Amino acid sequence: MRTKNWVARIDAESSKRSTKLLGHAVYGCLFLAPLSLRAEISAVEDIVVTATRVPEPADQIPAAISVVSGKELRERGATGMASALSLLSGVEAPPGGDAGPSSAVPSFWGLHEFDAFLLVVDGVPWGGAYNPSITTLDLTDVERVEVLKGAAPVMYGATSFVGVVHAIHYPAGEAANEADWAYGNYGSVRGSASLVLPQIGNYRQSIAIDGQDVGYPDPRERVVDQRVLYRGALDVESGKFTLDADVTRIRDLPPSPVLRAGTGLTSLTPIDANFNPADARVDEDQYHLALGYSQPTSLGIWESRISYAYSDIADDRAFLHPDLSGSADSQNQRRYIGDGYFDSHLSIGFLPDTTLIVGADALYGHGRQTTLNGNSGYTVTLDGAMLPPPISSIPVTEIGSVDDHRLFAGQYAQVDWKLGARWDLIGGIRLNEAYEHKKTSDLVLPPQLAVGDERKTMIRPTETVGVSYRAWSAGKNEVVVFADVRNAFKPAAIDFGPDFTPNLLSPETTRSYELGVKGAVRDGHFSYQAALFQLNFQNLVVRTDSGALANAAGEQLKGVEAEMRYQVTNEVGLAGSASYHDASFTKYLFFDGLSDVDVAGRRLTLSPHVLASGGLLYAPSRGLFASAVARYVGRRFLDPPNKAAVGGYSTFDANLGYGFGRVRLTLEGVNLSNQRPPVTSSEFGSQSFYLLPARMTWIRIRYSWA
Repeated sequence: MRTKNWVARIDAESSKRSTKLLGHAVYGCLFLAPLSLRAEISAVEDIVVTATRVPEPADQIPAAISVVSGKELRERGATGMASALSLLSGVEAPPGGDAGPSSAVPSFWGLHEFDAFLLVVDGVPWGGAYNPSITTLDLTDVERVEVLKGAAPVMYGATSFVGVVHAIHYPAGEAANEADWAYGNYGSVRGSASLVLPQIGNYRQSIAIDGQDVGYPDPRERVVDQRVLYRGALDVESGKFTLDADVTRIRDLPPSPVLRAGTGLTSLTPIDANFNPADARVDEDQYHLALGYSQPTSLGIWESRISYAYSDIADDRAFLHPDLSGSADSQNQRRYIGDGYFDSHLSIGFLPDTTLIVGADALYGHGRQTTLNGNSGYTVTLDGAMLPPPISSIPVTEIGSVDDHRLFAGQYAQVDWKLGARWDLIGGIRLNEAYEHKKTSDLVLPPQLAVGDERKTMIRPTETVGVSYRAWSAGKNEVVVFADVRNAFKPAAIDFGPDFTPNLLSPETTRSYELGVKGAVRDGHFSYQAALFQLNFQNLVVRTDSGALANAAGEQLKGVEAEMRYQVTNEVGLAGSASYHDASFTKYLFFDGLSDVDVAGRRLTLSPHVLASGGLLYAPSRGLFASAVARYVGRRFLDPPNKAAVGGYSTFDANLGYGFGRVRLTLEGVNLSNQRPPVTSSEFGSQSFYLLPARMTWIRIRYSWA
């Protein structure tokens, strides 16, 4: 399957300002002449599966959807979510966060929230019924990444409000057939290989392996991980069995977030000071197995998939008190997460150019955690020169436990009706059935015991409807307009933090509207996508002043986004994106430490109005090659009352190399301007922020036998 155009998008509401905002966004893209990515001329012909579960051209989907090819990711040296999504309009995915330096916190439509999007890997929700498992995401041997803005399709259930990221690896028996090795500053090394294994009769197989040991300016921060993915497929008469097995080992040494003091970040602590215990860690071992079967029937294609992932997580850290006294609260956590997934659906073609998909699925999660807390467990000097004690020597003042069972099940139906060559109508409905049982305990010393035991059952439908119209076409040139309306609900996220949170909260709900245009001109060499969007959010979960979670807020996200790409020659491509977001609270009484403050109408924390990106890819098969990616993130606020503003910043990544036949030698640079702004807030304190990682440079050698 060929990977083609960068499809652009723009999402926002139909408001009085929409026409003006759209004009600004499109003009901004043209002016910036933004990013380039592929060495292949193509039309808007990407084949995608995220929105419909069956292969369909992206230009027919009545929604904003983008595709990033695996070839492009390898040319740019993109190994994680932050770099993979760096060129998409309106998307941020700064690395790091509470899950550790190997993680990231993506934001879509101006909402910077770890669990508001859905991560899918080869058709399986990655992280299951809990949170997206970004740390175990493996982009080695990825064929493409599909990104759908807005709520997840009805086939994926109650799992996303603002976006779906679907990583699709090469199928069994196919691979990128490459190996690479890289050396970077701070003693960093990384390497990967993907190859096709020998076929045994009708059984096809392939394997992907990668690992890295990455250092940072803070010598106590590090990422060490290894991943192995094995894929197999067996044809049996007219059906096909598939098997995916992967093992991931993560060993993160976490940094400390930087505290806010007043209207800015404190200057009392050095930028890379680490106040965690001497043996701090965020370790995870994950084992995953997925089995699939597809079979043609007299009605259509019947497909089923079942998967299970088991994670063993050790999380030992500490966080400074926001008063900057030097006191720190420690946490020694052991967590076990089991994620099960099952889906079975039938794709029926019952009329010309009409497909009906009916099916049922279930997400099951079982999370257990024990936490030993040392409240005010130790005191450090703010200059970072003092090495804190190990976690084993910190007095335990609080013992907590969580045992949670979640089951998200549903039955769904979606029809894709093509009316001639111009119209495409998609409508879907799902009956969601969510059940949860949560048992908690909290023992504070001297002995004071609190327990919780709550159950909740939620049953409600969700729907989606969208239509696209091909207003004009001539060969590979076209103009397609589209609109869609989607509503979604998501049971509140489980907080596996150190605090006692016994309650089961009400589900968060949204309704979104999207209106856009996409297409291509110049014989498909220039492609574009733009959209307006509005999303109304209710029952938002926020953290109270006591550290607990509550349904206490509402939000509205609206804006305009645009992407475009120009394939100049077979070897040179240019692409660009720009977006304007207006993400604000509609309801929220925020406790500022002294009193409740009504922040309705204020912008969301870390949500910029303006995002833009641009770049170039020059990728001949031999000789000199290069790429460059630039991004701009606008002014943001660090607090809900919008009193602590932080200015915009720009980053620049670039690669320069030379190809010798099957060997390519590359010098790579990430964040070459060495910008270190706050990019992600900590869930363990509204005044704690993680910074953008410092400049990294790599020398990489890659060998291909494709």
